[in-house]
Amino acid sequence: MTREADYQTYLYLNNTQYIIYVTDNKLNEKIYSEKLTLEENSSKLKFSKLDEFLDSNILKIEKKLNNFINDVYVILDSKEFHSIKLSIKKDNNGNLINSEALIHPLNDLKNLCQSNLQNEKVIHFLIEKYVIDNKFYTTLPENIICNIFSLDTEFICLSKSLIENIEKILKKYHISVKQILSATYLEKFKDNKDSTIFTTASRIISGHNSNEVLLIGKIIKKQGFFERFFNFFD
Repeated sequence: MTREADYQTYLYLNNTQYIIYVTDNKLNEKIYSEKLTLEENSSKLKFSKLDEFLDSNILKIEKKLNNFINDVYVILDSKEFHSIKLSIKKDNNGNLINSEALIHPLNDLKNLCQSNLQNEKVIHFLIEKYVIDNKFYTTLPENIICNIFSLDTEFICLSKSLIENIEKILKKYHISVKQILSATYLEKFKDNKDSTIFTTASRIISGHNSNEVLLIGKIIKKQGFFERFFNFFD
């Protein structure tokens, strides 16, 4: 029996194709992969086709793993994603700026974003830029004392109804959505070592982008600065 911790299952969805992909975490190798190409392009996901696709593959995968699939990472390529950009400025009173100093301003931004969201959920929470005493940084510098700093952030959001529809289909197979990832966002981090978007997804899930405030519920081995922000939006 393959232990659940030894593999990850991904479900890639766009309007022209669905891919289910299972990888071995230890060997970083493909265990299973299957693709369905849709005959007609559509502006929206075809949930009946997705149901059929899962019905054709889930049992095969579980037999191969000799274990159940309990959750999946959903990689979604969709125009329904949109961004909200927010900034905040804080006095730091000549103190050291570090991840602890960012907790309250990031929490303030989170609350401001939530107050403007009704039927949407944040999928990615990103820090685009740091301005520390009028100097610009793309990542948080170490051991810097400052008087004033500001953060420029981006929230990548998706409609709750779309998420619920995906969850509803997967629930039929007793599978939960572990995390949703934007395919467009992942493409920005693809490098020559990544043979597939699933390889990129694995790196992002593991905290490769230190400027992403992680929104997942489990503690992972490699964490960025912002592990204390788990479950912000759950």
